[in-house]
Amino acid sequence: MERRKRIGILTSGGDCPGLNAVIRSVVKCASRREWDVYGIPYGTDGLIRVAQGLCSPEDLKLSDHGYDIPGLLHGLDVLQFLSGSILGSLSRGNPQDPHVQAEILAGYERLGLDALIVIGGDGSLEIICQLAEKGNWNVIGVPKTIDNDVPFTEQSVGYNTAVDTVTKMLYDLTFTAASHDRVMVVQVMGRDAGHLALNAGIAGGADVILIPELVPILNSMVVDQICQRLESLRHNRRKFALVVISEGVKNQDGEKEKYIGDRLAEQIHQRSRELCGVHDESACELTQVDTRSTVLGHIQRSGTPNAFDRLLGTAFGKKAIDLIAEETYNQLVVWRNGQVQACSLDDVMPIIRQCHQENRCPGPVQLDSCMVQVAESLGIYIGIDIANQNASSLPRSTAVPVVD
Repeated sequence: MERRKRIGILTSGGDCPGLNAVIRSVVKCASRREWDVYGIPYGTDGLIRVAQGLCSPEDLKLSDHGYDIPGLLHGLDVLQFLSGSILGSLSRGNPQDPHVQAEILAGYERLGLDALIVIGGDGSLEIICQLAEKGNWNVIGVPKTIDNDVPFTEQSVGYNTAVDTVTKMLYDLTFTAASHDRVMVVQVMGRDAGHLALNAGIAGGADVILIPELVPILNSMVVDQICQRLESLRHNRRKFALVVISEGVKNQDGEKEKYIGDRLAEQIHQRSRELCGVHDESACELTQVDTRSTVLGHIQRSGTPNAFDRLLGTAFGKKAIDLIAEETYNQLVVWRNGQVQACSLDDVMPIIRQCHQENRCPGPVQLDSCMVQVAESLGIYIGIDIANQNASSLPRSTAVPVVD
């Protein structure tokens, strides 16, 4: 008879749609094997609470019928439809602090876990893998992030729903822009990666899409070309425009700016006035355009997970349990070529660590990707001329490899 395993599961880093679908899948698949699953609250903070005696292992045990709600509808399963994380995702202590690290390791030992499933992004994976090396933990990683910047996987949990959410917002903003003849500058998330801005921008009908891989810096040449694109639209009798910019694009000084969308809106207005002042009559009309900026913010992380993220999260959870059953640990569950696969964290973590040390993205948009070519073919300004001039300086070593 198979030995009863004790599995821990936690969510770490920013929340996103689909996390609860992973948790639900893990618990259901583990329960069928008669394993115990312990939901660790608030990431590594939960292990500290266990070490300090603030909660016992029994307090954390999850069951596949934990979705029951009061009333007559017993057994109503709503977990996969919920956004956020029922376990919470908060890490206040610094795991690099020796005292904090010791408490985290002690909490893990007290739970007596055979393996830990970590649902996190590149930053969370780096932290947990460092702890795992110290404590000799058996770890399975599940990638989640709306930035979609975890290497080796084509999709991370939460990303697909975020694209849907941003696309809908761009659709809505298009009509207010058209009603007022406005240039609407929309800032979307994407700390160092432009996947969300690029894909949602194409789906949402953007005229300009700026992502850090193609436009690392918002310099004067980029602004000039944007003004030319906007004037071209007005020449063709369209007096509004939709501009999407990723938060990862840096200002003209090469620094990150919290409200880079506001800066771009100001630069478009200022540059059009300057061009008009040197007798570029085509730019003079732009000086009369109402340019507005909006930051979509954390609403991009919320919302009911779409069907794909529910399916992906469920498949990832099942694969994580399969790997534990095989005692194949230190793995990252990934999505490749329409299938759930796994690759060794020994291959993943060196890339993540090197990229973090060099302050670059471990999973950027590739310059020759399909969607870059689609955007260019549609006539969307994406700064491709600037990108080609700087292609040699952009990271290519993090291209997603083939996973066996």
